[in-house]
Amino acid sequence: MLSGCNMVVLNPTGDIALQQRNLILFATGIMLLIIVPVMVLTVLFAWRYRRGNPNKVYDPNFDHSTTLELVIWACPLLIIIALSVVTWTSTHLLDPFRPLERLSAGRPIAPNTKPLEVQVVALDWKWLFIYPEQGIATVNELALPVDVPVHFSITSTSQFSTFYAPTMAGMIYAMPGMQSVLNAVLNQPGDSWGYSGNYTGRGHTEMRFKLRGMAPADFARWVARVNASKGTLAAANYGALEKPSIKVPALYFGSVMPGLFDRVVNRCVAPGAPCTIDVMRRDMARSRGDVAGRSAAPLHGTTPTPALFKAPEDKGTGPNVTKPAKPGAPGERKQGDPRNRDLSATQPFLAPGALRTARSDPQASGHS
Repeated sequence: MLSGCNMVVLNPTGDIALQQRNLILFATGIMLLIIVPVMVLTVLFAWRYRRGNPNKVYDPNFDHSTTLELVIWACPLLIIIALSVVTWTSTHLLDPFRPLERLSAGRPIAPNTKPLEVQVVALDWKWLFIYPEQGIATVNELALPVDVPVHFSITSTSQFSTFYAPTMAGMIYAMPGMQSVLNAVLNQPGDSWGYSGNYTGRGHTEMRFKLRGMAPADFARWVARVNASKGTLAAANYGALEKPSIKVPALYFGSVMPGLFDRVVNRCVAPGAPCTIDVMRRDMARSRGDVAGRSAAPLHGTTPTPALFKAPEDKGTGPNVTKPAKPGAPGERKQGDPRNRDLSATQPFLAPGALRTARSDPQASGHS
């Protein structure tokens, strides 16, 4: 019955999540400096100035107090300044694209330390994790060695999702055709859960993965066990994996097609599909004039001059296509005829049951 009391965000196992937890506690505590006194004073004023208090002080001529005004305005202003400074500094220090500078408080990362590369793909409705240096991949299970910096490259196949492991780091968007980055570290072994914080349809609730923190030796054995699995992730079977599915158990692939993550980002895993990076490269070449394109010189003749840049005599004149077909006043009626004023309908609206001939003869009802 007390399982819901485990506030995961407030029990981090990674340094980034720990700093974010401390930021939440600081912001909450400094705001309570105003909230708590206001709640206490509300009760105190109601009690002190109640009608039945014989010792209350009533001053009908009171209209201003410099001291009270300073307290009322200075306290919130100081709190806003403190929150602004902390928010600005923490926004830059906890930038997910910024490489880590420490493993934890008082433990800086040694120079030339190479982070573990993990590529994350948000599928419908499951998570694919690719370890390019180890040549393996998993579904719905993310294993990381403790005290080792990790560099995540994150993308999605079809929907906006969010990669969120509350005990490790903050929430990062996974977007189709784009690549996000997250730098994080785990400092304690143990299992927890991650999920997508962005609603993505029917299987959103089950779009969860197990986050496993392991000692380096245990992580090496886990990699060897996944390497020994017979599963192979290539372009041929990736299409089947990409199809929407719910409650997918953990899957392991002992070998992965090289460059699979880049192909997912560029949306060209399927054989024969053009990669967006190649399409953009060709478009950029056209815009520079490297190949025939919109801004390149025509193959024959010279570049035509736009009409706005031509002189009036060069433009010439064309036929007047809006001139009335018959000379005289516009319309078929005489000028001033009252029937020209009723333009509400080409056919009169008669009451139900009226004669069909009356409906079809505009002269009969005086309408045009």
